[in-house]
Amino acid sequence: MTNGEIAEVFERISGLLEMKGEKSFTIRAYQRASRTIERLPTEVDAMVRNDEDLTEIPGIGKAISEKISELVNTGALQYLVRLKDEFPPGILDLMQIPGLGPKTTVRVWKELGVTTVDQLEAVVDDGSLAALPRLGKKSAENIRKSIKFARSKSDRVPIARAMSVTRQLTNSLREGCPGISQLIVCGSLRRFEETIGDVDLICVTEDGDKALNTLAELPDVADVLGHGGAKTSVVLKSGLQVDMRVTPADQLGAMLQYFTGNLQHNVMLRDRANSLGLSLNEYGLKDVETGDLETFVDEESLYDRLGMQFVPPEIRMGESEVSAALAGNIPKLVDVSDLKGDLHAHTDWSDGRDPMETMVEAAKARGLEYIAMTDHSVGRGIANGLSIERLKGHMALVREVEAAVGGIRVFCGTEMDIRADGSLDYADEILKELDWVVASVHSAMGQDAAVMTERVIAAMKNPYVSAIGHLSTRLIGERKPIEADYEAIFRAAADTGTVLEINGSLERLDLKDIHIARARELGAMLVISTDAHMTESLRNLDHGARQARRGWCEAKHILNTLDAKQFGAWLAMDKSERSIKSAAHA
Repeated sequence: MTNGEIAEVFERISGLLEMKGEKSFTIRAYQRASRTIERLPTEVDAMVRNDEDLTEIPGIGKAISEKISELVNTGALQYLVRLKDEFPPGILDLMQIPGLGPKTTVRVWKELGVTTVDQLEAVVDDGSLAALPRLGKKSAENIRKSIKFARSKSDRVPIARAMSVTRQLTNSLREGCPGISQLIVCGSLRRFEETIGDVDLICVTEDGDKALNTLAELPDVADVLGHGGAKTSVVLKSGLQVDMRVTPADQLGAMLQYFTGNLQHNVMLRDRANSLGLSLNEYGLKDVETGDLETFVDEESLYDRLGMQFVPPEIRMGESEVSAALAGNIPKLVDVSDLKGDLHAHTDWSDGRDPMETMVEAAKARGLEYIAMTDHSVGRGIANGLSIERLKGHMALVREVEAAVGGIRVFCGTEMDIRADGSLDYADEILKELDWVVASVHSAMGQDAAVMTERVIAAMKNPYVSAIGHLSTRLIGERKPIEADYEAIFRAAADTGTVLEINGSLERLDLKDIHIARARELGAMLVISTDAHMTESLRNLDHGARQARRGWCEAKHILNTLDAKQFGAWLAMDKSERSIKSAAHA
């Protein structure tokens, strides 16, 4: 089982326990376990099979460790089965509807007799849901939208889940077939699409039969769709289809290009090849007149042969990238190596797992020059948000940790709630003491577009708000984005000197690519942040950089490509003076 699947089991348990009215301590223990497992960089499945002690993972006690082992070894958990038997069938499906949650699920079940999504839609339609005390028409309408969103979701897999499954799969393939010299993920996952249809693997090895047999015989394989020649196709128990092809090293370039796609990009390349008297396929370029095949060891050589710049996988969308490559106009896109700092990270002061000093040491070990500690504000009670008194203690510790660790700047910060009316969790006299303030929407996400737009812009107008975090609030495949006039928000960001965050968490990737491109065009400043809640999540900088590349961002568009001295100079400016141009000259 993947980490995401195990985490989902514990999230379901916490929801059912909340519906039962279980003690909050027990509920939080399962919620904490779910978050911890989901964010772990190593696969819990492998840890169990290697007899590693799971209780050494912070937040995982003996009881939960035993449940994880049962899940991995049997594929089921009897504790969850018993819990589900206490509720009507279909209740878990109800809980998955965004905006419902355990408490509202209990109410619609016990007060309206609703136990299925169809029944829920019916009570929305007849007005019964809106008539419930403390609910109302607006909440009912938001639930209607959530039902529609849940039903519209395709069979495509969110990238976070796909990456977790693929990481586990490729590790297993390399262990089972040590002769694999190269194993490269292609398709939509290589393009860093936010949802994945299936996984394409290209394998270079001297023993192709061994590699293909290894894939077909993996314990996570539920069905073998095709096996033979140079290709094997399987469906994993997770439901994800995997196609692996074996190729000679001298044909790797064309094979990578062909199976990375996308379809329209490949059509454009074939048209370019035809104009040169060539035919492009997965093996290389064939001369139309002679039939001679020219092969390529890498993609760069292939694109060069077509008389164009190499096109990075993230922007192969079949839009303007081919004409840009032919004209030599593809810029050097930002790379994770360009990033000097991280400006959104949480510690165990709020809902993070690791102590502040541990987070700072890990950031320094990654080569970062600075990091901002942005634990949640008081409004996020569920996330153990900081009261004003705790915030002051937090600030004092930041200074102590910076001195103790050395060699890295540590900025005092917060991730502060933007309340429903546009006001902020902390007063200005508190905010002005902080170096970096991230303002985010965490509640009342169903407001109409006009209200939400004014709410966000009101926060931007505050002289002490540095950045807007995860603007759309979306969770890929789970929660739809807020409705807002994004164009107006991007213009306001540029006008007020407010930075927009590209959140590198795979569950969010927020801003999305088209928003990144438009915000960049309108002159808004952008920052790539991890939203890390544990040291391992600092690698979200890699994901954020790839998302920025999809928006055609160069290093000059990203604030945290500034070194520590330049960033400090930029911070010292009055907010009204901050801009892309001022950042470039900081």
